[in-house]
Amino acid sequence: MKTTYRLLALALLVSGACSFDITNPNTPPLLGANPTREQVQEAVSGLLLGARADYADWALEAGIVGREAYRFDASDPRWIDELLTGPLDPGNIRFGGDHWFEQYRNIRTGHNILKVIGTATALTAQEQDAVRGFVKTVQALDFIAVLDAHGQDSIPIAVSGDPVKDPPAPFETNTVAWAYVSALLDTAENLLRTGGSAFPFQLTSGFGGFSTPATFAKFNRALKSRVEVYRGSMLLFGCGVDGTTCFGRALTILEDPDSSFLSTTAPLSRGVYHVYGTGSGDLANPLFQDTATSIQLVHPSIFTDAESSSAIPRQIDRRFATKVARTAPPRSGGDPPLASDLVWIRYLSPIDPVPIIRNEELILLRAEARLGTGNLSGALDDVNVVRQTSGGLDPIALATWTALTPDEQLNRVLKERRYSLLFEGGHRWIDARRTNRLAQIPIDRPPDPAANFPGDVVHKTWPIPTDEVLARKPLP
Repeated sequence: MKTTYRLLALALLVSGACSFDITNPNTPPLLGANPTREQVQEAVSGLLLGARADYADWALEAGIVGREAYRFDASDPRWIDELLTGPLDPGNIRFGGDHWFEQYRNIRTGHNILKVIGTATALTAQEQDAVRGFVKTVQALDFIAVLDAHGQDSIPIAVSGDPVKDPPAPFETNTVAWAYVSALLDTAENLLRTGGSAFPFQLTSGFGGFSTPATFAKFNRALKSRVEVYRGSMLLFGCGVDGTTCFGRALTILEDPDSSFLSTTAPLSRGVYHVYGTGSGDLANPLFQDTATSIQLVHPSIFTDAESSSAIPRQIDRRFATKVARTAPPRSGGDPPLASDLVWIRYLSPIDPVPIIRNEELILLRAEARLGTGNLSGALDDVNVVRQTSGGLDPIALATWTALTPDEQLNRVLKERRYSLLFEGGHRWIDARRTNRLAQIPIDRPPDPAANFPGDVVHKTWPIPTDEVLARKPLP
């Protein structure tokens, strides 16, 4: 899954059918003083590639930990042994020590752009602000990825210095880090609002409809609403009693058409995506596999927990039917063995994009925020829009909804998120952890002392990589 790009030139397709050469997207060349427009374009393209580098790998690994997926890879048993049984090894940057270095490398790349963009005489002051707003938004996206993986740990946030000469940035609590990301998104939005009518660069087709400072600001606000809902659900400091302050902030965004692209009538697929390609040096979507030979399977609980419509003939949830297919005979792996006869068809080709955030998620974020602020009927409206439009399921009756406890209502919202966001970014595991529902994730293989098998676990967090911990220890 970890692809190292060794290229003489990588053609990144962007809107307008332009391409730009990036000699090393894993470590893009530093942007020097007074960069040209072409150099800014290359730096921005490299930043997007850096944000994409770990995204599909995270969707798969968090999907395995959250029991959305299996990977039966005979050449590497760690996909089962480490991710399902544990422990996660912080010294192994492919598994237990993962979802850290790519993000911080990209955050530092962003800081380099920010340090020199003010010297770019080829850009107007407005265009410089637009670049700053774009970069800070992408940095926030990378910080969110680190926080998603490291929910029980502290993380560094002051990483703008020289990684060689300066001491490592101190660890900050998750409460402080989430507040920092929220504020970073606000700063970025303000810069985008003063960034003029057009970016001085072009974006990939994954940003279709969000490729100007004003429209990109709606992507920024979508991320902000996710951050505030997450903060509210975790009852973090600054979110008020029961998280209502943070839920309220999310609603302020989601219910303002000037800030949000949420719409109950627009396509639920509308949003921002990472794009992939099969051209020379580009990256094919790693989540796509031929169903005849795929080693990435669907956890059986995705089928057993799926609902069906009441109409005859009964139809299973379309969100399941359009993302999952049967295969025979079942495929298996592990010791004791695990098996599944379900394969992913979520990504039908190696160039299918992977969502970062889209309208369907925004509607369900609003449902959760409405629950958190006591608007039960509004939350139900959002749940039913998604159930009917995306799932083809019966709506939940108001009487049924109001008879549920608050915990049961939240369970319903999270179940809709589970099926709406299947195999898109580890959402089931993230949601279970942030709402204290990890116990709801099934464990397939309990301990078996007779076989000397310790049993599977549901991990609470990825550990901080060993090198990061050692770098902060005083010398003997």
